[in-house]
Amino acid sequence: MLGGYAGKLLFVDLTTGSIQEEKLDEEMARLFVGGYGIGARVLYSRMKPGVDPLGPDNIVGFLAGPLTGTGAFFSGRWTIVCKSPVTGGWNDANSGGFFGPELKKAGYDGVFVSGASKKPVMIWINDGKVEIRDASKVWGLDAKETQAALEKELDPKVRAACIGPAGEHLSLIAAVMNDGHRAAARGGPGAVMGSKKLKAVAVRGTGDVKVADPARLREINRSVSAAIKTGGMMGWAGGFQELGTGSFTAASALIGDSPVKNWGGVGVVDFGEEKANALGAAEMDQKYKTKKFACANCPLGCGAEYEVKGGMWPLAQTERPEYETAAAFGVLMLNGNVEAMLKCNEICNRAGLDTISAGMTVAWAIECYENEVLNREETGGLELKWGNGEAIVAATQALADGTGFGKVLQLGSRAAADKLGKGHEYLQTAQGIELPMHDPRNCPGYARTYQHDPTPGRHVKGSIAMVQMMAGPEKYIPEDTGFFETVMTSSTEFLNAIGLCAFAMFTGVQTMNYNMLEAVTGWPVKAVDQTRTGMRILNMRHVFNLREGITPAKANIPARAIGVPPLEAGPLAGATVNAKRLGENFFHWMGWDLETGKPSRRMLELFGGMDDVVKDLYGA
Repeated sequence: MLGGYAGKLLFVDLTTGSIQEEKLDEEMARLFVGGYGIGARVLYSRMKPGVDPLGPDNIVGFLAGPLTGTGAFFSGRWTIVCKSPVTGGWNDANSGGFFGPELKKAGYDGVFVSGASKKPVMIWINDGKVEIRDASKVWGLDAKETQAALEKELDPKVRAACIGPAGEHLSLIAAVMNDGHRAAARGGPGAVMGSKKLKAVAVRGTGDVKVADPARLREINRSVSAAIKTGGMMGWAGGFQELGTGSFTAASALIGDSPVKNWGGVGVVDFGEEKANALGAAEMDQKYKTKKFACANCPLGCGAEYEVKGGMWPLAQTERPEYETAAAFGVLMLNGNVEAMLKCNEICNRAGLDTISAGMTVAWAIECYENEVLNREETGGLELKWGNGEAIVAATQALADGTGFGKVLQLGSRAAADKLGKGHEYLQTAQGIELPMHDPRNCPGYARTYQHDPTPGRHVKGSIAMVQMMAGPEKYIPEDTGFFETVMTSSTEFLNAIGLCAFAMFTGVQTMNYNMLEAVTGWPVKAVDQTRTGMRILNMRHVFNLREGITPAKANIPARAIGVPPLEAGPLAGATVNAKRLGENFFHWMGWDLETGKPSRRMLELFGGMDDVVKDLYGA
């Protein structure tokens, strides 16, 4: 087998108890690389269209890339794939930590789980030995408690991808957690695991992952280290190394990157500089940081542990919130109470919740309450007002527990509005999933990814936003961006598939991705291979959705997010984004039909590895 691969895929059926190993097909590995590339290829082949996302026929996959576990810098990522219970289409969610490398060292490139158990179970993988074990003793425990319990029961060095109580009671915004606080969160994968009564996939591996050219990989790692020391791209590497994603929180609130007041407010007007700075990692670190930590093989180490002493919500040990979390439970709700935000982060990590969707759902509820769509009786006595930290914490806890008003909130904002039969006018969702904490009125490229990525409402997937941040007024001109977006998107698809963290790009080492893959696998890889592979994977994810009936007509983005009507104050005053034109340009360069979304037959045949897709779309 090629370097970088364990060479095996594991298939577990929880209904029958079947455990089967299959040799990883080398041609599939070359075409789809790993991670969600192989995940998309396998799910399209083995799942029928129209299955219930919370039914036994949905398949959930846990996948690593070829760089994962090799010692390549930034290679601590892994991906979960399934059909989303939120969008009804393709879903993937990415996480860091140590689970992915451990899976590779245990002998597998991926684990695919189908069926459903009648009682709580876990899958225990110990250096290639696999068993389905009873998980009744850990069912009901939160994510951190689960990790600790599995260390006692199985192995002190076990790594687990698990669900908390939110996944157990099928919250549609439930995440899959690993290492206690790392999350594969978006699209409801925790609910999919919960529907299968699958509490955890626990892994222990002591093997090595073969590298074709170790000397060259070490050389590339050294070049990455040197780039970080000089600041990397635009000098951002140092900030990330010291403060993580929280290095952007304060500035984002003030320049218009962070949505404010459920996307209807203005940061500099409604929130202010003092509150914004308090939410930033620079100020929080001074008050709460106890130590730093890093994911596997990471030279940046963007994580930090916090301790909150005293106050209403003391926390003996918690984690510095990522930017998305601080923005969602801070600026978005006009909540300047930092410790309330930290408590919400801890609640979500323990319960196993997507902090973006949880924050957006609470913000939606606040706006409904403020506009008398919801009353105090319906909220269980909570006075959901903008900036009311105590009520925000209480609502988040209820959501996590699935009790009281939380029974509605745990569905996520769109399903909650559907259940209540009201509040739809305040939803900020794309195909049902809550938007993340980056505003297309500031960086228009997000308008395309939020609508048209196979996993809608995502901010990392190939947006040209980072370039647009530096572009001035020209960033609002949609012409000629389609080709650039296509190239950027394919690069991101490739990055995710090989198992690298997106923050690797902050080093500014442009050739790192494919040079690392070449050094690890031993096959020749050029820049054009990165683009072709990324395009192939993107098309595979896209056609999964087409088969589920998700056509371009179903793509949507909230009017507020594109400036309809435009804001009247602040740095985004008057800004309106031509989201329709952005989408049309992207479809043109992708070779996708504007009406049906179908990729051209010629394009699919050119990329290869998708003969069944061509047959499904165009016949024999």
